[in-house]
Amino acid sequence: MMELFTAKLNGWDSWGRIFQSIPTFEPLIKYIFKKEKLPFSEIEHCTPGTNAVFKVGNYVIKIFAPKESGIDSTSDFHTESFAIARANKLSVPVPKLIASGSVQDRYEFAYMILEHVNGTEINKVDLSFTEKVKIGQKLRKLTDSLNTPCPPFNDIDVIHDQIRQKRWEKYPERFKKERLDYIQSHHFGDTVFVHGDLNGDNILITPNLDLHIIDFADAVLAPPIYEEALVALELFRFDQAYMQGYFGQYNKDEITDICFNGILIHDFGGDIIQNFIGQVSELESLEKLKRRILEQL
Repeated sequence: MMELFTAKLNGWDSWGRIFQSIPTFEPLIKYIFKKEKLPFSEIEHCTPGTNAVFKVGNYVIKIFAPKESGIDSTSDFHTESFAIARANKLSVPVPKLIASGSVQDRYEFAYMILEHVNGTEINKVDLSFTEKVKIGQKLRKLTDSLNTPCPPFNDIDVIHDQIRQKRWEKYPERFKKERLDYIQSHHFGDTVFVHGDLNGDNILITPNLDLHIIDFADAVLAPPIYEEALVALELFRFDQAYMQGYFGQYNKDEITDICFNGILIHDFGGDIIQNFIGQVSELESLEKLKRRILEQL
């Protein structure tokens, strides 16, 4: 057995301490690039997520967390592989997949090597009102292409999966009960493919304002509001120009319903509400949540 990766993993805390460490991953990355017959150069950091992601010359390598990290990223690897292939068929701009596979070292590491996109995370770019409107329109075209019917590609049930309820445990008992009753009885719409995590880090903008979408590991089959709620709340943060470009001449009550329903079934919904809507302790009911969303609009 090789010993390229020498760190010991025993749960999420151990992975969290090292997954951005260039010295820890350098021997493994060198081996993978040699295996794939790709030129190796200086390793640089990329915006952190859950997996280990680094820039190497004109490439980005993503090394998926092994099961010893406390999370099973097998589904993430297959989901992202499927999603990139699907995006290519739909002519949605995504990084080109150069190579993928796995390495059996101290742990089994699945990996992907992608072409590096010469762009900047959208949340780090200063844009005019008019430019924001155009970006909103461009993103709408891309999500309209992506958010279409699709065969099952993972086993995730966004509404009924019990594991996905954990982010709501910190909420008041009344809120949790109302939410569960609501999502069990409400029809949210037919399911389509959704990226699932269109935040400011996962949309790259080029100097000529073209968009590229990255990191499809959280893609699922879900109603379109699953995507739209996150775009409005986390990506746009209700910025008027972006919202106008993406939703057109929108009605505030309609957007409130989209965000309210979408966020209640979203895997990150419990955290997003806390980060952008209000403190957990202040949201003792669904009615209070809906009112807060409308007030922010």
